Amino acid sequence: MNNKEFLAAIAIAVLFLVRMLGLFTILPVLPLVAEELVSSTPLLIGVAIGIYGLSQAVLQVPLGLASDRFSRKSVITFGLVIFILGSLVAAMAEDIFGIILGRFLQGCGAIASTLLALVSDVTRVEQRSKAMAIIGAGIGTSFGVSIVLGPVIAAYAGLSGVFMFSAMVGVLGLIILWTVVPTPISLKTNLDTKVVMEKFSSVLFNTSLIPVNLGVFFLHYFLTAGFLVFPLLFREVGISDADHSMYYLGILFASVVLMAPFVWVSDRKGRSRSVMQWMVMVLLLAMLGLASVKGSVALVLFMVAFFIGFNLLEVLLPAHMSRVVAAGTRGTGMGVYSTFQFLGTFAGGVVGGVLLSYGDISTVLYVNSGVCVFWFLLSFKVENLNEVESRTIDLRSDVGLPANQVVEGLLSVNGVLDVVLIEEERVAYLKVDSDRFNETDIQQFTQ
Repeated sequence: MNNKEFLAAIAIAVLFLVRMLGLFTILPVLPLVAEELVSSTPLLIGVAIGIYGLSQAVLQVPLGLASDRFSRKSVITFGLVIFILGSLVAAMAEDIFGIILGRFLQGCGAIASTLLALVSDVTRVEQRSKAMAIIGAGIGTSFGVSIVLGPVIAAYAGLSGVFMFSAMVGVLGLIILWTVVPTPISLKTNLDTKVVMEKFSSVLFNTSLIPVNLGVFFLHYFLTAGFLVFPLLFREVGISDADHSMYYLGILFASVVLMAPFVWVSDRKGRSRSVMQWMVMVLLLAMLGLASVKGSVALVLFMVAFFIGFNLLEVLLPAHMSRVVAAGTRGTGMGVYSTFQFLGTFAGGVVGGVLLSYGDISTVLYVNSGVCVFWFLLSFKVENLNEVESRTIDLRSDVGLPANQVVEGLLSVNGVLDVVLIEEERVAYLKVDSDRFNETDIQQFTQ
């Protein structure tokens, strides 16, 4: 990866980071200040927390498609401006309805798919995996920083200060976009990030993908519903609001350290599905424990367990999805996957709010535990595909064969299961059996 590509990847990762900071810093704060908001109810607080998921789910794919027709930067600029506007609306809101409107507008700046497409435009094929790894690190960091930073900002500047911070990071994103991120010379067709609408329904109703898509729906449902009650649980066991940030920091750090052995096990052949099932059980036990927790030590331990399960499933589910989808449909698969993820976020806020309206914290956690049991049973439908991988290769310009012969030649290579060729860009997308596939067998086709 040359310096230009590295700088572009870092800049786009920072764009992801600042965008998600603006969305997530409110999660550990809003339930604590509910009583300060005019017309506030538990249901409306839940809607305010989760509503951005609805607008994200509706607009993520359309904005990605718009970026193929117009320029990437214009769509990203539009998304960031809408995000800033939403943040300002929420910051100036005097009642819960203004907060809901602001959060809805924040979600309308749905630029994740466009940012991923931009990565493809400014990096070479053989460097994209490195760029995606850098961006993945930025995304992973953003959530942890957000829930630690949110209570700190709220302690000094209140709820409006949290939303003003979101507006400021949005402005920072615009500055980075137009001063650091290179403008692509051409828009490239990267099927690892591009949604192909002709394939959307076939991916949506793929029976192998349904358990994975429902899994990410449940995972983000639990996260949003969880943050309706986590801050309240801290209060119940006597933890001061000002100390929440330090507790979140310790909980997240411990969960990342303790999940490492499970990551190692999940990488072993045939273990991915069983580790997923263990993590669903960890979530179930964590929520049952939190429903009856009495002291701060037990609360911390069960929350560490919750985030071990959440963090590992957040890694395993998209990895499994990329193995299941056909060659050349990974971008479409991610579009469907992201839609389910954001719908889960919205459902977690609404359902959690309804449960809090007619019950209490334990009601939310017990109902979610029941949902978790259903997810555990559904997880037996997940296929074990550890040996299947996706590969993207850059074809030699002097191969000298018609496209159909290149495809036939690649399919004849031992371990190649499926091939999709983008002839004009000399790029091929492969699905391979890693146990049988050898990179040297395709050297005649690659640069």
